[in-house]
Amino acid sequence: MMKTHLYITLAGTMAVAALSAGCGSNANSATTANSNKEATTVDITTEAATIKPIPTYIEATGNLASDAQTDVAPAVAGKIVEVNFDIGSYVGQGDVLVRLDPRDASIRLEQAKAQVEQQRQGVIQANANAEQALANLRQTQARLGVKDGETFQIKDFSQVKSITAQLELAEKELRRAENLLESGDISRSIYDQRKSQRDSLLGQLDEARSNAAIAIKAIDTARAAYEAAKAAASTARAAIATLEAQVAQAEKAVTDTVIRAPISGYVSDKVADVGEYISPNTPNSKIATIVRTSTLRMKIDIPEQSIGKVATGQGVSLQTAAYPDRNFAGTIVRIAPGLNTSARTLTVEAEVQNSEGLLKPGQFATVRITQSKPEPAVVIPVKAVKTVGDTNSVFVIKDGVAREQFVQLGLLEGDMIQVKRGVVEGDRVAVSNLGSLTDGVFVRQ
Repeated sequence: MMKTHLYITLAGTMAVAALSAGCGSNANSATTANSNKEATTVDITTEAATIKPIPTYIEATGNLASDAQTDVAPAVAGKIVEVNFDIGSYVGQGDVLVRLDPRDASIRLEQAKAQVEQQRQGVIQANANAEQALANLRQTQARLGVKDGETFQIKDFSQVKSITAQLELAEKELRRAENLLESGDISRSIYDQRKSQRDSLLGQLDEARSNAAIAIKAIDTARAAYEAAKAAASTARAAIATLEAQVAQAEKAVTDTVIRAPISGYVSDKVADVGEYISPNTPNSKIATIVRTSTLRMKIDIPEQSIGKVATGQGVSLQTAAYPDRNFAGTIVRIAPGLNTSARTLTVEAEVQNSEGLLKPGQFATVRITQSKPEPAVVIPVKAVKTVGDTNSVFVIKDGVAREQFVQLGLLEGDMIQVKRGVVEGDRVAVSNLGSLTDGVFVRQ
């Protein structure tokens, strides 16, 4: 009924316009033609704008950044023989990025291994010498009855002790003979025999002492030989430890000819080509920059009056111009200990999971920090919104006519979106066939 009323009104208006032009017969013809012509009508479906409690939030903006970025540089010098990446490539941690010519490093490794083997033979010989010197020492000690730790003295030498005892007896006999000689009880010949026996024993004692000194010297010599052999073995073992460290360094040098990705991420810069000679000692020796994007960071400046509304662990929601109909979730993980004194803001940092890789470091984003207390808001279906460039509009249906209304959007909640300005509760908005609608067109629901 409403559509027929509008049609008659439009036809009557056209007839009046024709009469005003002073063309009576033409006016009658135009009126008849317009009466037979059907007005353009678009079939649509509509839904009403409703009030729905939605979470309140603090809104801010900022740039997304990677949570880790590293410059990859060589650990050893060499000529590049293989490059396995390019700008934009995704690399996993441990993936081979570059291979250097390993021949020089391999030669040094073989030389180091040969030196170790040679030194091992030296250690074996040094140990054998030490064992032989110890055996000689033990034999010498056994001949003299000396144990480890004991101090051997000449007077304790068995031959010395025996001759010393005989000498003491001979001295007594000689003194007795002297007394008897003076009293005339023995002859001079008997006295001379006693004296000769005593003098012989003195010579024997000197010889025994000399033998004891030689024996002591033999023990000292054997002990010194053993200590020297033991020190030589220890030095040889220390040398082999040094050479084994050199082997480990040479093995590392060979391993370092293969340059691997230290983290997983995307290559943002490449400075390596096959045939180039690279060295860690040259300025700016990096071969690539890897950016980790599986998790992104976003710094958010919170006004001073709102700092009590944020805390670590709080959820945030991000939107970007590249994906206006999609929210990305994040979590506040770090809060600065103090305010920016010039801007009077508190810097907090959120981490945003980016497993799909849709978000890129450097993108501008709008972030909303959700508060615990929801507030009522006007919401409409997302599919009712028409976006052209930076403007958003909806078609509000009144009296069978579509009226385009520019709107300011707010929080996206599933398939519904908040309208801050442009639509009120109860307004019916078109949710289908938006491409065929223009401002003022007739519609049929």
